[in-house]
Amino acid sequence: MIYSRRFLITLVLAGLMAAPMAIAQESDSDNVDQDDRAIDVPDLDISNPIDEIVTVGRLLDSSQSLALERMDNAAVTDLLGSDQIGRTGDSTVAVALKRVPGLTLVNNQFVYIRGLGERYSQSTLNGARIPSPDLTRNVIPLDIFPTAIIDSLSVQKAYTPDMSANFAGGSVDIRTKGIPDQLVAQFEISTATNSATDGTAFSYAGGSSDDFGTDDGSRALPQRLLDLTAATQGSRLDVASLTSYLQGQNPSLSTLEANAQAVQLNRQLASDLNRSISLEEKDTMPDIGLKGSLGNSFLLGDEWEFGFLVGATYDHQWREEQTVARNFVFPDQRITRETESTRTVNISSIANLGLRFGEEHELTTTTLFLRNTDDETAVLDFFNENREVQDGIGFRDYRLLYEERNMLVNQIRGEHTWGERTRELLGGIGTALRFIPDRTTVSWWISDADAKTEIPNQVNVSSQTVTDANGFTISDAVALDAQAANFRFTDLDDQLESSGIAFKLPFTFDASALDVSFGFDTDRKVRSYLQRQFAIGALAVADTSVLQGPLGSVFSNDNIQNPANNFVFQRQGTNNQSYLAATMTDAAFAAFDWTWNEQWRVAAGLRWEDYRQVAVDWNPDGFSASNPQVTTDITALEQAAFQSDDIYPSLAVTYIDDWLAETFQLRFGFSQTAVRPDLREITDASYIDPITGDLVFGNPGVIPASVDNFDVRAEWFPSNGNNYTVSFFYKDIQDPVEFFEAAASDTQIAREIINAESAEVYGVELEALQNLEFLGAGWERFFIQGNLTLQSTELVAGPDADAPTNPTRALASASDYVANVTFGFDSSDGKHAATLVFNVFGERLYSSGRNDQPDAFEQPFNGLDATYSWYPTDRLIINLKARNVLGETVTIEREGVRIFEQDPGSTLSVSLQWNY
Repeated sequence: MIYSRRFLITLVLAGLMAAPMAIAQESDSDNVDQDDRAIDVPDLDISNPIDEIVTVGRLLDSSQSLALERMDNAAVTDLLGSDQIGRTGDSTVAVALKRVPGLTLVNNQFVYIRGLGERYSQSTLNGARIPSPDLTRNVIPLDIFPTAIIDSLSVQKAYTPDMSANFAGGSVDIRTKGIPDQLVAQFEISTATNSATDGTAFSYAGGSSDDFGTDDGSRALPQRLLDLTAATQGSRLDVASLTSYLQGQNPSLSTLEANAQAVQLNRQLASDLNRSISLEEKDTMPDIGLKGSLGNSFLLGDEWEFGFLVGATYDHQWREEQTVARNFVFPDQRITRETESTRTVNISSIANLGLRFGEEHELTTTTLFLRNTDDETAVLDFFNENREVQDGIGFRDYRLLYEERNMLVNQIRGEHTWGERTRELLGGIGTALRFIPDRTTVSWWISDADAKTEIPNQVNVSSQTVTDANGFTISDAVALDAQAANFRFTDLDDQLESSGIAFKLPFTFDASALDVSFGFDTDRKVRSYLQRQFAIGALAVADTSVLQGPLGSVFSNDNIQNPANNFVFQRQGTNNQSYLAATMTDAAFAAFDWTWNEQWRVAAGLRWEDYRQVAVDWNPDGFSASNPQVTTDITALEQAAFQSDDIYPSLAVTYIDDWLAETFQLRFGFSQTAVRPDLREITDASYIDPITGDLVFGNPGVIPASVDNFDVRAEWFPSNGNNYTVSFFYKDIQDPVEFFEAAASDTQIAREIINAESAEVYGVELEALQNLEFLGAGWERFFIQGNLTLQSTELVAGPDADAPTNPTRALASASDYVANVTFGFDSSDGKHAATLVFNVFGERLYSSGRNDQPDAFEQPFNGLDATYSWYPTDRLIINLKARNVLGETVTIEREGVRIFEQDPGSTLSVSLQWNY
């Protein structure tokens, strides 16, 4: 099945490559026929005139319009429009952004800009900060944003004082679709199949509302367990602690009687947990996607206009991935093989309302809801220093993880322009205020956002296996261990309120123009992270056969309640997984943008920012002064808080000419910014990173890094719409916040967050958009768009790193090169469009070695995607997309030893879209 699907995708790709030339030739021949018929044209009946048909290259035209916006921006900025995103077939913001110069995508969630990790970048929604539903990071996983709601993406790589000073790599602004000028309606249905998912996948019983990406309560923490945890003041809930509790409740009970009741209560608590965890093979239906939107605007009198846009999306898919990991020293004996099935449900809805008064006043509201749910079922067979392949016995872990991420954003934005109509409305007051320059603008916003992540039940079960000579499992049985099955319940709530106002005053002189701007903004963010963990296991059983078979049978009520089996239940953890954190930022900025003789442009400004941060460990089961929920130790509280009050400058100088093009721009930029650690990183808690599986140690002593940013960019914009860009950048970072490997066991990789000594990043970006008509007849409908980034990074570890193998190394996940090439075709009749998109990044550091162990590097991934669009009518669009056509795998190597392999498969999808 896998090979047949890949073969099918290859055939589709061949068709996509052949179709444009055939269509181009057909279109050209049609044009010749039309010209021939035009020789003997009869008299025209002008009573039924034919509408004029204007055909333009869909992607080429949108790319050129975005280039104009980039030209007008005072800072170094790259943009992606909805047409470009739709053309390349990217379904999430994260995937779309890897097409931008200098950007790479890590874990399909986080964007690295110019070799700097996700912590060095910021993301905003319509210019306002938003919270993150990620369990371990403040940064926003960009895979939760579907491209269906996006109007454009702006990646600003040079700092300006109107944005947060927590900036180094760049800032991604996600701009949602706005109010339409007329009635618009759209509906789309799509389906897809993946070569790595062969029609069946591991799963389990689940809940009745899983199709909607939310748990029906069957996985939830039982109320009896919550009540007893509170009643026992956070005890371990084992037999001994329950015996003490029962005697405290009823002093007349003897120890023997209390112990007998405690055993029964302990087993009842175990039985209360959802143990419908038997794995089963389920048929995986092809992906299904639904999208719809409706919008319109209405005139309310002569000058008022009201508009709305509502839309929703639903996506459901199954994916199965095979992963192999090997120990560097013993790659043939210490191996981990994992099969992971993931059922993903994505739901989004957006509602925009707008009210305009003429061209001078506009008020808009945006309500955005996002839900991303992953239901994972995984089986890991592994060998370590305790059991190797040659021993014929090994280990197996079962993992069930249901993770629901929700985000709700409410925004109100206003923009007001001081003009003649406004002065007339104000009457005498308007006359008195004539000293205010025309086109003075006031813009403001209020944003209230809440991001939540719920893991109602993550189950991990440990087993022991009997294996063949190649390490493949013959049979397995649940381990005799009090912690054989772990049940973890997690809730994260991240709330962020922000607001701001900005003023812009334009002044015009004989040979120059000056814009003066200033403003204020503030945000308040509160995060709570709650984790509880419990365990069930058997210390002894009457018959070992009860430990074999489906997991739900092993942990059945009959087995747990059977007196012959010594099943025990207990509370896990050391109460340091949960935490509370908050940040507060008050800021003010002032800037000017001066253009002289339409040849020189200088933009400069200052931002003052007062930043306060606190993060403390939280023991939700603390009930006394000796066992508080939050420490009362003054020293610990002082270490948990951080405050920074500083000024951040920026300067941009642009020279404008017509050298070698209709418009040539040469930009110089400089700024100073800061990079702050994530909230969880400044606590002394340890946690397991859900993405890497590493044990991560926090560090209350970590301080923000300081960054000096330098940029030079040359841009050429010929009159034919092509454009070419060369950019140079350099960043000098002091006290960079980085992860380093820490001491741990052979079976666990550990990392710690520290301030390294320094880091440098420098490189060059090349971009071009070129129509291929210069190649001759038949090529005018083709174009090529591409970018290449060459960069170098260097990190000096410093004295706080724990025995790094390489004290001087590259930054994590930074590639020496990143390349994107888009080859596109638009037929002359506007009915066909095809695109090939190639993306590759150079080798990048995955993890740094320790104690002479070599560094691990993720190898280049040659991503080739293809899309074909057919427009049979003015209303219908049929899209065919092929992803990862080359069938590349994700691989990580240490000195030539392949320590990790993962096959994401190739994906073929088709969609039908109707537009009005």
